[in-house]
Amino acid sequence: MGKYKIPEEGIYDARTLGKGRMLVLGFQHMFAMFGATVLVPILTGLDVSTTLLFAGLGTLLFHLITGGKVPAFLGSSFAFLGGYATIAPLIDGTTPNTELLPYACFGVACAGLVYVVLAALFKIFGASKVMRFFPPIVTGPIIIAIGLNLSSSAINNCSNNWWIALVAIVVIIAANIWGKGMVKIIPILLGVIASYVVAVIADPAVRAALVQNVSDAKWIALPVHMESTVFGLFTRDNLDGHMLLTAVITIVPLSLATMVEHIGDVSAISSTCNRNFIADPGLHRTLMGDGLATTLAALFGAPANTTYGENTGVLALSKIYDPRVIRIAAVLAMLFSFSPKFAAIISSMPAATIGGVSLVLYGMISAVGVRNVVENKVDFTKSRNVLIAALILVLSIGISYSTAGSLQLGAISLSGLAVGSIAGIVLNAIMPGKDYEYGKDEQGDKSVNFIVQ
Repeated sequence: MGKYKIPEEGIYDARTLGKGRMLVLGFQHMFAMFGATVLVPILTGLDVSTTLLFAGLGTLLFHLITGGKVPAFLGSSFAFLGGYATIAPLIDGTTPNTELLPYACFGVACAGLVYVVLAALFKIFGASKVMRFFPPIVTGPIIIAIGLNLSSSAINNCSNNWWIALVAIVVIIAANIWGKGMVKIIPILLGVIASYVVAVIADPAVRAALVQNVSDAKWIALPVHMESTVFGLFTRDNLDGHMLLTAVITIVPLSLATMVEHIGDVSAISSTCNRNFIADPGLHRTLMGDGLATTLAALFGAPANTTYGENTGVLALSKIYDPRVIRIAAVLAMLFSFSPKFAAIISSMPAATIGGVSLVLYGMISAVGVRNVVENKVDFTKSRNVLIAALILVLSIGISYSTAGSLQLGAISLSGLAVGSIAGIVLNAIMPGKDYEYGKDEQGDKSVNFIVQ
């Protein structure tokens, strides 16, 4: 294993690694997405096993629609948390609202279909007419804000036990900088395992929770519960049509904001892999894949899906960009969704372990945005560029960390990232001095050639 040398530019054909190494890389991607993916059902009351199943299925559907070209993993989206909280708030802050959750899922399923409509429009009018609204001065700060917005959850998790978080951070850094062969390309997985093991040994509470949760869980169980799905909702005698309409009106507009985040994520993946995925397979395909995956998941009682920044961070660290590895992770997630005992093991993972890993990955995302701006030589002597970047960053981060945590417009709740992104796009469109044209500058089209040395 130590004899394998990673190419400078990363590799797309991971078969040169062998089946064993590819499987380990798949596990690494699965563990990277797990903490955030299962957090959404925990916060909303949705089922963890169902979430895992449709994260895997959604990822495979996305790869099918995009021709298997984009190394993206689709996990639970945080963008719709406000919609779930509005339609189906947790009872007493802890108990799932099983009566109203299917209504919220119906709204999310409709929101996923908006992606499909937008994808069709992008196909008709072409990427050049769309992407002129997303030059590096817009996408760079958006990508920076994605990582910084996520950073608070990493710090909060680390705060549970900084020593345990530090174990994960140190192992990841050591493996990536000084590791050889396979060790160098699985730093996240090694960080998770090392930190988890230390926590189990050193913390009696973690050990007791692990033993209790695993012993209580079944070995095998179906991950889908029909009474919790949208289909189960329409078999009810007391179906509330007004609540259905309310869910659609409340949640569907969020898709317009998450579309902007999707473009930022695809730009980040393109940057990391040094491939222009916005052009090939095309933004219309990635949007359609994301939207249909979200609709499929929501219909069966799982959260909305989105391309995952955590896995983009793994790509940057490992330099293995082969989409086959992501598909292995998707299949693993689906297999383990049928095992409540496995879900119990992962759910018992200390928050500090998740925090330590997330701290590195979220920082990697922001670093992509910084390189985006620097390598595209964005001219900050121009006031327009300074204003655009400033407002994107301040609105995105300021609103997210404000007391409310979002901007409320009637029944619609917009995240800081959504507000900042929309503000940046509008300002770039209306202010004079635009100097970016999609299709003329290959470097700009790909956002940035991001490679971790």
